Amino acid sequence: MASSSSYNSPCAACKFLRRKCMPDCIFAPYFPPEEPQKFANVHKIFGASNVSKLLNEVLPHQREDAVNSLAYEAEARIKDPVYGCVGAISVLQRQVIRLQKELDATNAEMIRYTNTCTEIIPTHHHHHDAATRMLGNNEGPDVGGSSSSLLAQSPSSAAFYYPSPWNNDLSGDAFHHIH
Repeated sequence: MASSSSYNSPCAACKFLRRKCMPDCIFAPYFPPEEPQKFANVHKIFGASNVSKLLNEVLPHQREDAVNSLAYEAEARIKDPVYGCVGAISVLQRQVIRLQKELDATNAEMIRYTNTCTEIIPTHHHHHDAATRMLGNNEGPDVGGSSSSLLAQSPSSAAFYYPSPWNNDLSGDAFHHIH
Protein backbone atom coordinates (compact mmCIF):
# COMPACT_ATOMS: atom_id res chain seq x y z
CA MET A 1 0.00 0.00 0.00
CA ALA A 2 1.23 3.46 -0.76
CA SER A 3 1.88 5.80 2.12
CA SER A 4 -0.82 8.42 2.43
CA SER A 5 1.73 10.96 3.66
CA SER A 6 3.07 11.23 0.10
CA TYR A 7 -0.20 12.98 -0.79
CA ASN A 8 0.23 15.52 2.07
CA SER A 9 -2.72 13.93 3.84
CA PRO A 10 -1.99 12.31 7.18
CA CYS A 11 -2.97 8.71 7.68
CA ALA A 12 -6.04 7.99 9.78
CA ALA A 13 -3.87 7.16 12.79
CA CYS A 14 -1.84 10.38 12.73
CA LYS A 15 -4.95 12.43 12.08
CA PHE A 16 -6.73 10.78 15.01
CA LEU A 17 -3.69 11.23 17.27
CA ARG A 18 -3.23 14.81 15.99
CA ARG A 19 0.37 14.41 15.02
CA LYS A 20 2.40 14.94 11.87
CA CYS A 21 2.44 11.88 9.60
CA MET A 22 6.07 11.16 8.78
CA PRO A 23 7.19 9.35 5.60
CA ASP A 24 8.19 6.29 7.66
CA CYS A 25 4.94 6.20 9.67
CA ILE A 26 4.24 2.60 10.68
CA PHE A 27 0.48 3.20 10.51
CA ALA A 28 0.22 4.93 7.11
CA PRO A 29 0.22 1.83 4.87
CA TYR A 30 -2.55 0.18 6.90
CA PHE A 31 -4.76 3.05 8.08
CA PRO A 32 -5.49 5.25 5.06
CA PRO A 33 -7.15 8.64 5.63
CA GLU A 34 -10.35 7.33 3.99
CA GLU A 35 -10.84 4.82 6.83
CA PRO A 36 -10.74 6.86 10.04
CA GLN A 37 -13.14 4.55 11.93
CA LYS A 38 -10.84 1.57 11.35
CA PHE A 39 -8.06 3.20 13.38
CA ALA A 40 -10.46 4.70 15.93
CA ASN A 41 -11.79 1.21 16.74
CA VAL A 42 -8.32 -0.37 16.90
CA HIS A 43 -7.03 2.47 19.10
CA LYS A 44 -10.04 2.24 21.44
CA ILE A 45 -9.59 -1.50 22.01
CA PHE A 46 -5.82 -2.03 21.75
CA GLY A 47 -4.21 1.41 22.05
CA ALA A 48 -1.97 3.10 19.49
CA SER A 49 1.22 2.29 21.38
CA ASN A 50 0.43 -1.45 21.54
CA VAL A 51 -0.49 -1.54 17.85
CA SER A 52 2.73 0.28 16.96
CA LYS A 53 4.79 -2.23 18.99
CA LEU A 54 2.97 -5.15 17.42
CA LEU A 55 3.51 -3.86 13.88
CA ASN A 56 7.23 -3.36 14.56
CA GLU A 57 7.53 -6.95 15.86
CA VAL A 58 5.64 -8.55 12.96
CA LEU A 59 7.40 -9.28 9.68
CA PRO A 60 6.56 -6.67 7.01
CA HIS A 61 4.72 -9.15 4.78
CA GLN A 62 2.46 -10.10 7.71
CA ARG A 63 1.56 -6.60 8.86
CA GLU A 64 -1.49 -6.12 6.65
CA ASP A 65 -3.01 -9.38 7.90
CA ALA A 66 -2.22 -8.38 11.48
CA VAL A 67 -3.93 -5.00 11.05
CA ASN A 68 -6.96 -6.62 9.41
CA SER A 69 -7.22 -9.06 12.32
CA LEU A 70 -6.91 -6.25 14.86
CA ALA A 71 -9.52 -4.20 13.01
CA TYR A 72 -11.92 -7.15 12.86
CA GLU A 73 -11.48 -7.99 16.54
CA ALA A 74 -11.78 -4.33 17.55
CA GLU A 75 -15.05 -3.94 15.64
CA ALA A 76 -16.35 -7.20 17.13
CA ARG A 77 -15.35 -6.08 20.66
CA ILE A 78 -17.17 -2.79 20.20
CA LYS A 79 -20.32 -4.62 19.07
CA ASP A 80 -19.99 -7.36 21.72
CA PRO A 81 -17.65 -6.29 24.56
CA VAL A 82 -17.80 -9.65 26.35
CA TYR A 83 -17.24 -12.17 23.56
CA GLY A 84 -15.91 -10.14 20.61
CA CYS A 85 -15.27 -12.21 17.49
CA VAL A 86 -15.54 -15.44 19.52
CA GLY A 87 -19.24 -14.67 19.91
CA ALA A 88 -19.63 -14.25 16.15
CA ILE A 89 -17.71 -17.49 15.52
CA SER A 90 -19.89 -19.33 18.02
CA VAL A 91 -23.08 -18.09 16.33
CA LEU A 92 -21.75 -19.20 12.94
CA GLN A 93 -20.71 -22.62 14.27
CA ARG A 94 -24.19 -23.22 15.70
CA GLN A 95 -25.68 -22.16 12.36
CA VAL A 96 -23.41 -24.60 10.49
CA ILE A 97 -24.39 -27.44 12.85
CA ARG A 98 -28.11 -26.66 12.41
CA LEU A 99 -27.78 -26.51 8.63
CA GLN A 100 -25.78 -29.77 8.56
CA LYS A 101 -28.55 -31.47 10.55
CA GLU A 102 -31.10 -30.14 8.05
CA LEU A 103 -28.97 -31.43 5.17
CA ASP A 104 -28.62 -34.83 6.83
CA ALA A 105 -32.40 -35.04 7.35
CA THR A 106 -33.08 -33.98 3.76
CA ASN A 107 -30.61 -36.56 2.43
CA ALA A 108 -32.26 -39.29 4.49
CA GLU A 109 -35.67 -38.20 3.22
CA MET A 110 -34.41 -38.30 -0.37
CA ILE A 111 -33.12 -41.84 0.17
CA ARG A 112 -36.48 -42.91 1.63
CA TYR A 113 -38.33 -41.18 -1.22
CA THR A 114 -36.12 -42.83 -3.85
CA ASN A 115 -36.73 -46.23 -2.27
CA THR A 116 -40.47 -45.61 -2.01
CA CYS A 117 -40.67 -44.55 -5.66
CA THR A 118 -38.86 -47.65 -6.86
CA GLU A 119 -41.30 -49.85 -4.92
CA ILE A 120 -44.54 -47.99 -5.75
CA ILE A 121 -44.06 -47.29 -9.44
CA PRO A 122 -44.46 -50.42 -11.54
CA THR A 123 -41.12 -50.79 -13.20
CA HIS A 124 -39.73 -52.88 -15.90
CA HIS A 125 -36.59 -54.81 -15.15
CA HIS A 126 -34.53 -52.04 -16.82
CA HIS A 127 -35.83 -49.28 -14.51
CA HIS A 128 -35.35 -51.42 -11.43
CA ASP A 129 -31.72 -52.03 -12.38
CA ALA A 130 -31.13 -48.27 -12.76
CA ALA A 131 -32.66 -47.55 -9.33
CA THR A 132 -30.65 -50.36 -7.78
CA ARG A 133 -27.42 -48.99 -9.28
CA MET A 134 -28.29 -45.49 -8.03
CA LEU A 135 -28.79 -46.75 -4.48
CA GLY A 136 -25.67 -48.87 -4.72
CA ASN A 137 -27.24 -52.05 -3.32
CA ASN A 138 -30.03 -54.52 -3.97
CA GLU A 139 -32.16 -53.73 -0.99
CA GLY A 140 -31.75 -50.10 0.05
CA PRO A 141 -32.91 -48.86 3.45
CA ASP A 142 -36.16 -50.00 4.98
CA VAL A 143 -39.09 -48.11 3.42
CA GLY A 144 -40.53 -47.53 6.88
CA GLY A 145 -37.89 -44.81 7.27
CA SER A 146 -36.85 -45.71 10.79
CA SER A 147 -33.53 -44.36 11.92
CA SER A 148 -32.34 -47.90 12.67
CA SER A 149 -32.71 -48.82 9.00
CA LEU A 150 -30.67 -45.76 8.10
CA LEU A 151 -28.01 -46.70 10.61
CA ALA A 152 -27.81 -50.18 9.14
CA GLN A 153 -27.08 -48.74 5.71
CA SER A 154 -23.44 -47.81 5.25
CA PRO A 155 -22.84 -44.17 4.27
CA SER A 156 -20.97 -45.22 1.13
CA SER A 157 -24.04 -47.01 -0.22
CA ALA A 158 -26.33 -43.99 0.16
CA ALA A 159 -26.78 -42.13 -3.10
CA PHE A 160 -27.20 -38.72 -1.45
CA TYR A 161 -25.08 -39.01 1.68
CA TYR A 162 -22.87 -36.06 2.66
CA PRO A 163 -20.84 -36.75 5.80
CA SER A 164 -20.97 -34.09 8.48
CA PRO A 165 -17.60 -32.93 9.79
CA TRP A 166 -19.38 -30.82 12.45
CA ASN A 167 -21.57 -33.32 14.22
CA ASN A 168 -20.13 -34.41 17.52
CA ASP A 169 -20.35 -38.10 16.72
CA LEU A 170 -16.94 -39.74 16.65
CA SER A 171 -18.24 -42.67 14.59
CA GLY A 172 -18.78 -40.39 11.60
CA ASP A 173 -22.43 -41.43 11.23
CA ALA A 174 -24.41 -38.26 10.55
CA PHE A 175 -27.72 -40.15 10.40
CA HIS A 176 -27.98 -40.56 14.18
CA HIS A 177 -29.44 -37.05 14.45
CA ILE A 178 -32.55 -37.97 12.43
CA HIS A 179 -35.62 -39.05 14.32
